[in-house]
Amino acid sequence: MFPVELTFHGDLPRFLRPALRGTSPVRRELAEKTAVKDVIEACGIPHVEVDLIAVTDAAGTAVQALDLTFPVQTPLALAIFPVPAPSELLPSAPRLQPRAGERFIADGHLGALARHLRLLGLDTAYERDADDPRLLDIMTAENRVLLTRDRRLLMRSVVRQGYCPRSDEPEEQAREVLRRFGLLDTSQRLSAWSRCLLCNGLLGSVSKPEVAADLAAEPRTLLYYDEFYRCADCGRIYWHGSHSAKLDARVARIRAEIPA
Repeated sequence: MFPVELTFHGDLPRFLRPALRGTSPVRRELAEKTAVKDVIEACGIPHVEVDLIAVTDAAGTAVQALDLTFPVQTPLALAIFPVPAPSELLPSAPRLQPRAGERFIADGHLGALARHLRLLGLDTAYERDADDPRLLDIMTAENRVLLTRDRRLLMRSVVRQGYCPRSDEPEEQAREVLRRFGLLDTSQRLSAWSRCLLCNGLLGSVSKPEVAADLAAEPRTLLYYDEFYRCADCGRIYWHGSHSAKLDARVARIRAEIPA
């Protein structure tokens, strides 16, 4: 048996198993060589939430960065940092989590978040009844970032990029995703109203005569509005009517509260 001490920084302690909460550093006794990823996840921390793993000396100074596959086989003191890890800490060491992410898949409990991201123009897959294998299959096949509050799902080794929303409120969850994946950088502008809120398909402009038959039961819509959009996948028709004012305000709030 040999000891490993882990100090979790930032908001990582929120993920700790109940028996470990309020304990710092967390002390583990290992009986055999174990990948540092497994040591960390045994404490309840998903690997996709860890940006830097640093070996510390007796004074608590970070002296070496480890990757997730590093085999722990001797006593160690480790400092574990969330995304983004402090830039001044071991600045030459590569970080473990990519900053970029443009395509997402949300689990069945995050439907409102999926709609918010689609409203902002972000490619977000969502199936309300998808089970874990289905989510992971889509994630892998389409190279998507997994969004879920299921920590055990985020710990699957097949998950390369993922995020656990902290807030319970969908608008704030959307802001979290934008911050985490740098989606308001000048190189990546959002394109609101470019995706179908129902199926994630791309919207294309169509003329009023093209939608007249589909909207025959809504003559006032055809009378008062001239710009229409149709989803290329499911055919749903959109227009900037009174119902869109609340959605426009939502987009404005999300974008205004995060500096570009």
